[in-house]
Amino acid sequence: MLAGFNNVTFEFGSRIIVEDATWHIQPGERIGLIGYNGTGKSTLLKLLVGEYSPSEGTVERSRSTSIGYLHQDLLSFDTNDSILNVALSAFEKIQQLEKEIEELGKELEATSDEKTLLVYSDKLHELEVLGGYDVHHRTEQVLQGLGFANEDLNRPYKEFSGGWRMRVLLAKMILQQPDLLLLDEPTNHLDLPSIEWLEKYLLHYKGSVVIVSHDKYFLNRMVTKIIEVYQQQLHIYSGNYDYYETEKEQRIEIQQRAYENQQDYIRQNERLIERFRAKASKAAMAQSLMKKLDKLERVENSELERPNLKINFRVDKQPGKILASLKDATKAFGNNTIIENTGAEIDRGDKIALIGANGKGKSTVLRMIAGAEPFEGERVWGHNVDESFYAQHQLEALNLNNTILEEMMLCGSGKTELELRSLLGCFLFSGDEVEKKIRVLSGGEKARVALAKVIAGKANFLLLDEPTNHLDIHSVELLSEALNKYEGSYILVSHDRFFISKTANKIWEIVDHEIKEFKGGYDEYVQWKERMAKQEAANAKSELANKNNNELKTENPKPQIQNPEPKAQNPAVNREQQKELQKLQKQFSKLESNLNELNQQKTNTEAELAHPENYSDKKKFLELEERYKTVQQKLTAANKEYETLFEKIMQLEAEA
Repeated sequence: MLAGFNNVTFEFGSRIIVEDATWHIQPGERIGLIGYNGTGKSTLLKLLVGEYSPSEGTVERSRSTSIGYLHQDLLSFDTNDSILNVALSAFEKIQQLEKEIEELGKELEATSDEKTLLVYSDKLHELEVLGGYDVHHRTEQVLQGLGFANEDLNRPYKEFSGGWRMRVLLAKMILQQPDLLLLDEPTNHLDLPSIEWLEKYLLHYKGSVVIVSHDKYFLNRMVTKIIEVYQQQLHIYSGNYDYYETEKEQRIEIQQRAYENQQDYIRQNERLIERFRAKASKAAMAQSLMKKLDKLERVENSELERPNLKINFRVDKQPGKILASLKDATKAFGNNTIIENTGAEIDRGDKIALIGANGKGKSTVLRMIAGAEPFEGERVWGHNVDESFYAQHQLEALNLNNTILEEMMLCGSGKTELELRSLLGCFLFSGDEVEKKIRVLSGGEKARVALAKVIAGKANFLLLDEPTNHLDIHSVELLSEALNKYEGSYILVSHDRFFISKTANKIWEIVDHEIKEFKGGYDEYVQWKERMAKQEAANAKSELANKNNNELKTENPKPQIQNPEPKAQNPAVNREQQKELQKLQKQFSKLESNLNELNQQKTNTEAELAHPENYSDKKKFLELEERYKTVQQKLTAANKEYETLFEKIMQLEAEA
């Protein structure tokens, strides 16, 4: 066991976070820690690292266990060092060794002492054993995987925004390779390519990982166990998020049936007690039944308790057919061009997701459409358009000294205090809670206030920049449902693939400084991208084969013969080529069938690896993993042979 809780109870004032909780983290586990906003997920991580102490019970940590903890408070760190040097600080021992080696080298130059030479050699050997010669390369790889360009690596850390700083600190933590990695909402600061890179990296991470995340796609791909904080208890599920959802439903159903059966039993016995109590001869029996009921361990009602946001977007007026359009738009920050001479149009009924890597200018384009960012070109606003803009900076723009109610009254909605109180109740701020100061709210609570401000205006066009950040999974689902029912139009920026797949009917992507539009949902877009990638790969193979063929012709030019049928000049050679061509084509056909079969085997094995029950059976899991590696090796070899045969056939066909 690396770390864990033994009968832990933890309280904040009078509020209980967990009661009598036991949880042991084993080596190699990938765990998703989930729960509704405010249930104490981040608090549990702080308990694990020792920032908080339990009210009762013990938190255990092995003395040899190293723990890496990524959390929002790390953003208070600041330095003039380059981001490369910040990430390299993960290798403290190696850096210390390098300094010692440098000093010993200078000493050797001056004295040529034999003892110093031996120490110098030992230090060099130690550096090699620790992998000191490739730390720069590894660090650059991790930073590039998290979205940093080569030219950024030597820029000072303090020049970067909070999200990019968090990536540097994540890179440092990954490079430290702790036995236990605790990640609190890591995807909040990552774009889609970086999330995909992190998924691939963590899937092969040797240590254990505990992840707090609201990203269902990420949890499904990453974790093999779910720990849910629910009703002050920790509930353990051996599987990914989809497994948890199914299993929880079944557990609730079983508990509900047990509760109903017990209630029937209690009512039946209570009726008997009432009947027997009146008769002296049966009084002892009635007393016995009463004692039996008193000792009965009661089954709790399993009715699901969860905070339900009542998000109900309303539209006050109908806009024209075209809501907004950009014409000949160009935007650049210094040498960084975002878009150039591009156009785009948002029509009534459009529900657009603007996606892509960070740094491509998604939020900038959103501000341009909103009229909050100057640019070259023209923004044409449609008839009767009433917009509302939700952006991350709005959370920072909330006045910390205001109460929630005061903040809502200043948003210009024209609603009365009673109407605003009713709206805030839908966002889980009821009664005296509306008098809370903004400064004491959590990230999730601030996000709910900002969302409530957006809804208060009855806009028919929404611009939403990362609206799911700080919301729990259930709230993300409720928001996506509300947006599906919304009668207006919207454009949103999000890295949450589940949320995008549930809300968008069009995809925008910034490619080569232009806004490219895909008319369809996210799942269709992903399938289309995969088809395009395969087609590009096939075209590249074909071009390579043609290039090699042309080079071959240039090196061995054929004599220019006037006879239009030169093949008849040497029928014996022609027949040999035809035979060889037919032989290769048969091999090619057989190899294609073999590739299809191997791809099917790979798909089947991946499907089996995705089943949570196969993770609990270590032997089965290792067999599946070995089978997957074997299929991958065979596929690599077959693809190589496929390319070689393809080139040979192309060459013979050209010569025939």
